[in-house]
Amino acid sequence: MDAPLTDLTVRRLVERLATSDPVPGGGSAAALAGAMGAALVGMVVELSTGRPAAEAHEDALAEIGAAAATARTELLRLAELDAAAYDAVVRARRLPHESDEERGARDARLAAAVREATRVPLETARVAAQVFGLAELLAPIGNRNAVSDVGVAALLAATALRGAALNVEINLPYLAADEALRGDDAREVASLLSTIDARERAVRVAVAERIR
Repeated sequence: MDAPLTDLTVRRLVERLATSDPVPGGGSAAALAGAMGAALVGMVVELSTGRPAAEAHEDALAEIGAAAATARTELLRLAELDAAAYDAVVRARRLPHESDEERGARDARLAAAVREATRVPLETARVAAQVFGLAELLAPIGNRNAVSDVGVAALLAATALRGAALNVEINLPYLAADEALRGDDAREVASLLSTIDARERAVRVAVAERIR
């Protein structure tokens, strides 16, 4: 990569995603979607704080805002880590493997790279799930004039979770058969995904009710 993702303009980032270069890819895009969701949560908190209608919720809004800021920073970091992790996989696959020694070194490097390329999107999924939870909390108490932004935040967080989960799942078969992450990650991803459809529908209903 020629520059950190977070240093690129939006146009340049989108153009980079559209090239044949697999880095950055879907894992980074998922993390960035989650970061945008967290940013929107933060925006609605700012638009709600100090208003008479939110007087009873000031403490909750402060907690949601602080958590959203932390998640936003973490997801931007994970977008960079995901690109670096997959770049390491690509580089490991290109290592020479003619001799037994070369094959051993390549296999070890590749195993470590795939492990990291699985770990990073799992962390993205975890943080995206947290952002979704913040949007759930904010939907009934945030500024009514900005409740559509809470809905968009929830959609982006859910997309980030699902996208990150896909990137975990595609790497699992390449982990060693005795790798603990292979079973643990699969179970955690399944758990994170198990309720997201129903919860997303509930947020859409809650947002729609406040828009009317």
